[in-house]
Amino acid sequence: MIKKTVLDWFDKYFGSSEALLLSIILLASLLIFMTFGGVLGPLLVSIVITFLLQGMVNKVCSFGISRSVAMSLSYIVFIVGMISLLVGFIPLVGRQMRVLVGETPSILANIQDIIASVPEKYADYVTVDQFNAISVRVTEELGEVAEQLFALSISSFPGLLSIVIYLILVPLLVFFMLKDKDLLVSFFSGLLPSNRPVLNSIWLEMEAQCSNYIRGKFIEIILVGFTSLIAFMFLDLKYAALLAMLVGLSVLVPYIGATLVTIPVLMVGYAQWGWGPEFLWLSIIYVIIQFLDGNLLVPLLFSEVVNLHPVAIISAVLIFGGVWGFWGVFFAIPLATLVNAVYKAWPVSDMNSAPED
Repeated sequence: MIKKTVLDWFDKYFGSSEALLLSIILLASLLIFMTFGGVLGPLLVSIVITFLLQGMVNKVCSFGISRSVAMSLSYIVFIVGMISLLVGFIPLVGRQMRVLVGETPSILANIQDIIASVPEKYADYVTVDQFNAISVRVTEELGEVAEQLFALSISSFPGLLSIVIYLILVPLLVFFMLKDKDLLVSFFSGLLPSNRPVLNSIWLEMEAQCSNYIRGKFIEIILVGFTSLIAFMFLDLKYAALLAMLVGLSVLVPYIGATLVTIPVLMVGYAQWGWGPEFLWLSIIYVIIQFLDGNLLVPLLFSEVVNLHPVAIISAVLIFGGVWGFWGVFFAIPLATLVNAVYKAWPVSDMNSAPED
């Protein structure tokens, strides 16, 4: 009985050749990315940038300009932007990161001094023994944070070789992906059966979803990061560029990213000003930026992207991030959309129409 039930279920969902082919493609893709995810980093970065530039190419072509000229202009914009980041913004963030790591012990000491004044101000609410227990625990946690920051700064040096590889491979891959997009798509399409309605349906939906998502995320990162940079510089907050970059990148991880980045932003502000009006203004402005991002910018940029429930988004971030690291987090929403598209388009055999023996 159990064997017949299993066989019937298998025939229903894997009885067609296209369902079997789709299963093999998904399983092979999962194994490849789990095994060679780190090695494929430059390729994935190139695909993301190509999606961004393809939207620019299409926009320029809509004005009647030839595709070759539009591609050249888009590629020049990409190269100029990359050089600007390498020469201007990234060195500034690097310097602020080194200064922050060097000043972390004094920042922690400053926070501890401020915490030490709590029993005097709130003696009616916190006893000395309770405060000492809390203080010891906080000191241990802050010490672990300092050690992790120091380890992060040390571990960043071996990554210089990887950066050089990215700087060489990514521009080359982006150029050829833009130039030979139709040729590459035709090549991979030729490896599949000619009759593939389900695969075509999934591909068309995912191409549109990924394009919208990647372009939307890029715009969101730039707007949120630039707005945060202006606000932090206006408040004269230390490490403004570094913190603004973290706030911008935090939008890659919905819900979780903004919560995590709040800690270093408020920690630096608290260490710099204490419970002053500047810290209050920092908190208010940061909350406003996050509110406008979540309630205005995200609905505006991602109106064409499939609306996923927050539980589905967080689950996708946890699952794909655990399997695939950073790229799993970055592509969590497109991958969740892929799962949804595959679920809706999966070919199911009609058992009632099967000929009886």
